[in-house]
Amino acid sequence: MSTPRPASPNPGELAIAEQVAVYQREFPLVDPQVETIVSTLGRVARRMNVAYGRQLTVLGITSAEWEVLKALVVAGSPYQLGPGELAKRLGLTPAAMTHRIDRMVAEDLVTRERDEANRVRVIIELTANGRSKWLESMRMAAVFEEELLQDITTAERPALSEMLGRMLRRIEETQPDALGRTDDLT
Repeated sequence: MSTPRPASPNPGELAIAEQVAVYQREFPLVDPQVETIVSTLGRVARRMNVAYGRQLTVLGITSAEWEVLKALVVAGSPYQLGPGELAKRLGLTPAAMTHRIDRMVAEDLVTRERDEANRVRVIIELTANGRSKWLESMRMAAVFEEELLQDITTAERPALSEMLGRMLRRIEETQPDALGRTDDLT
């Protein structure tokens, strides 16, 4: 009698151990420890993105809109940026940014006004509704993230954070384009 294998929650997806075993069968030089870590990180990232997307759907905003809201919040009070600066921060073309802003103005998430001091300059500003949606998304994410990390003790979290930070720095140093398509925006 064989031992039951851990199933993947996705019926069409192999459990990580099974996937790594296939990789080893087809490419014997694969390091099973490395492949297990990398495959697990990939699945965690995909599933987190799905969960965040569901939360944003409840709020009636897209992840693309959330990124704009975040950029304005990160800019600090009074939560304003020019469309060119927003496009650069998000790795978008100016045309794509304009399209996104058009939708967000119609949804009362941001305003677009001419700068009174410089009539050529346009200012994108977070609305009260946009800020409210961003804050609610953060509240929902905090609950989800605490549940996600419930099996990792508070004593273990700094080490995990530090290790993931090292991995992120490595990929950013060795794969500069991993940040997104920005080479034609500079």
